[in-house]
Parts: sequence; structure tokens; C-alpha cells
Amino acid sequence: MAHPRSSRRTRKTRGSAPRAVASTRRSERSERQQHERTADKQAGRALGTVGERPLGIFGGVPVSEFAIFAGIVALVIGMINGGGPAIPVGIIVMALGVAEVTAREHFSGFRSHTTLLAFIPAVLIEATYALFVGVPRQRILVIAPAIPVFAICYWLLRRHFRVARHARVVGHG
Repeated sequence: MAHPRSSRRTRKTRGSAPRAVASTRRSERSERQQHERTADKQAGRALGTVGERPLGIFGGVPVSEFAIFAGIVALVIGMINGGGPAIPVGIIVMALGVAEVTAREHFSGFRSHTTLLAFIPAVLIEATYALFVGVPRQRILVIAPAIPVFAICYWLLRRHFRVARHARVVGHG
């Protein structure tokens, strides 16, 4: 015996118009809400880049990139010649170029370089401590003054990057 509903025919609307006219206000509000959700997600994330790379302090001239290249060349020349003043000069010039590029990208909210930037003052403190105080018997104690400096710098730089990233994302919206 057949099911009583099987004899019924269902009414299908094929190719008919939607039941209600789409509201432009509703679609605009939906797009705006979607854009806000996307902007909030991008503002909260740390990885990746947002927007265009910030210009250097010399405008369109890539001075920092040239400094990095010159530092590498000086470092290689110093290694080929077996030492001398070219090695520390190469390291210093290269470090200055890298510090400028990373600071520019970090403080503008383009890309996070928190760890690298926090290491710079920590290494300077460590080197100063080792140079003027000397290396203690327990060599692990050389990094003792650098650890709190790194932690404080990391926390401050991370906080500043989040603010700058949020401003960059919201500013592009």
C-alpha cells in the first residue's frame, strides 16, 4: 500500500523571482559589517604584512639596503684578509642598516620585528657588561643583566606594534 502523501504533487517554483526585493541598505550594512570583521581580524594578527612598505627616512633612495650590502661586502673582505678592522666595521654598518629597516617596518605596523628589535639593547647591555665588568666564572651570568632588558623591550615593542598595526588596518579601511 502506498503512502498517502505520495499521491500529492509538490509545487516547485523554478526560475521564479525572489519573494522579496533585495534591500540596498541591508546589503550595504552586511558589507560594512563584513569589512569591520575583516579589519578587526587583520588588526589583531601579528604575522604578515598589511598595506604598502613604509618609505625610508631618505625617501625613495634605499640607503639602508645599500648599508646592509656594504656591510656584507666589508665582512667578506675582512674574512678573506684574515681579520682586521673590516670585520667589525662590516658588522656595525650592516647592523645599522638592518636596525633602520626593521624599526621602520615595525613602528609603522607593516611587519612585526619585536624579537630582533628587543635583542639590540639587550646585546648592547651584555657587551657593555662583559667589557667593563668582565666575564664571571659562571659564563651564564654574562646574560643576567640582558634578560630583564630584553623582556621589558619585548613587552613595550609588542604593545607598540599592536597599536600601530591596528591604526594601519583601520586607516586603510
